[in-house]
Amino acid sequence: MGSPKGQVTNRDVAERLAFMARLLGIAGDDRYRIAAYERAARQIDRLSFPVAGLDEEKLTHIPGIGDRIAGQVQEIAATGTFGELKDLQAAIPGSVVELLGVTGVGPKTLHILYKKLGIRTLDDLERAVKGHRLRALSGFGAKTEETIRRGIEQFQKRSNRMSRPQADAVLAGVAEALPDGRYTVAGSYRRGASTVARLAIVVAGDRSEAAGRIPTDAGVDIRFTEPGRYGTALLCATGSAGFLERLGQLATEQGYRLAPEGLVDSASGRLQEFASEEEVFSFLGMETIPPELRENRGEIELALRHALPDLVDLSDVRGDLHAHTTWSDGRQSLEDVAEAGDRRGYEYIVITDHSSRVRPEALAKQQAEIERINRRHDCRLLAGSEVDIKSDGTLGYENRVLAGLDLVIASVHSGFSQDQDVLTRRILTAMENEHVDIIGHPTGRLIGRRPAYAVDLERVMKHATATGTALEINASPHRLDLEDIYIWHAKKEGVKLAAGTDAHRNGEFTNMRYGITLARRGWCTPDDVLNTLSLSALLEWTA
Repeated sequence: MGSPKGQVTNRDVAERLAFMARLLGIAGDDRYRIAAYERAARQIDRLSFPVAGLDEEKLTHIPGIGDRIAGQVQEIAATGTFGELKDLQAAIPGSVVELLGVTGVGPKTLHILYKKLGIRTLDDLERAVKGHRLRALSGFGAKTEETIRRGIEQFQKRSNRMSRPQADAVLAGVAEALPDGRYTVAGSYRRGASTVARLAIVVAGDRSEAAGRIPTDAGVDIRFTEPGRYGTALLCATGSAGFLERLGQLATEQGYRLAPEGLVDSASGRLQEFASEEEVFSFLGMETIPPELRENRGEIELALRHALPDLVDLSDVRGDLHAHTTWSDGRQSLEDVAEAGDRRGYEYIVITDHSSRVRPEALAKQQAEIERINRRHDCRLLAGSEVDIKSDGTLGYENRVLAGLDLVIASVHSGFSQDQDVLTRRILTAMENEHVDIIGHPTGRLIGRRPAYAVDLERVMKHATATGTALEINASPHRLDLEDIYIWHAKKEGVKLAAGTDAHRNGEFTNMRYGITLARRGWCTPDDVLNTLSLSALLEWTA
């Protein structure tokens, strides 16, 4: 959506009206009003002439279109959406709306789940189903619960790749059958990719040493090798195809052929074996290349010159820049967050509750509570916000409110279907606000659930450099946004990156490891990542 007026199609208009009907259903609105939007959407979708450009009188001559909807059709034709829809989108979390994609969950059902059980995410729904909480609701039963359970499974399997947590779960089951301490998970998983097609495991030993039956249908490939050949076996199982091709060329230039068994002398056929990867790299005259860099992006040439970047490490992180609490849609209190920061040895965690959920007067009360909590903890909570970048480019708070915050993340949470230029300009405009420090989850993707929206990241990166705005590396395993290739480009442009867990629950602060892995894949050093700064340096940067 968001196309110029003459380019908005009837299908675009119908989809907006149908979406309004679904949101009204989730909100529990009057069924006649819901039916009116459904009817209008069907009518417009069937028309042989475009509705964009029609005046209100002509629109009301279309069966099912009254004065109110006619005005909204004109808004859609002009802007891609309409005010009442935007207000409703702001009132209902996007994670709730996404549950409509689960078989068995329609708007009416979702209204009950949302209002009665407080279900906001797929994880919430999955836990409720496993705990048999749905069947306790009026009108629900074991059959409905089973239908939704299967719907959740289908929803999760729509992507043929595993998320990092899914891969971890598979590995936990496989690890029980493998020799302790004598195997390494290789492949794209070891390189830190956001999703994994199959898991590759290299074991030093033979199959007879396995402690139990190894699953054969869990998306896992296991290679057993002699301990003395472990180095090249692991190297060949880890690198991308491009990396291995370039490394093979280098070996050929030195008179060898690279194989999982070792380096084969091209003249004599003699096999040179290596027990570790470090030995292989050293033999070829290189420094050891970290697994995250093995993508053939110039790392081999730098390794030959012993000039690889000193990559950021999880131990360099001094705080978390993105956390939600019960003041908005989180499930943790401010006290919980401070305690989590103490346990992790953090200097700071920034509280970034949603502007759409916390009114300015409530924000002032939250800041007072933060000050009280900070007297009791080593980890300092900073008063921030995740402010909506609205569909028209304005922000969720006025400047007078933003000026009183320690750190501001600006994020797109609506209008995902706008065209690339409109959506990109929304983000560029947000960057020009002097109070905006970070652009949150810059592409808006949800892995396996929602693709990235159309945004020109090249323009965003250049503008980030010009305005001094950081781009987030959202460490939630459901987002992992930015993707590593864009982090790599952002670093080259001199853009600061900000790793944040987007934690809504206490246990999610451990997801920082995913964000730092992405930063490493993007060649980031500690100097590139905002939250390796000390508290005083961070506050100086935001100021």
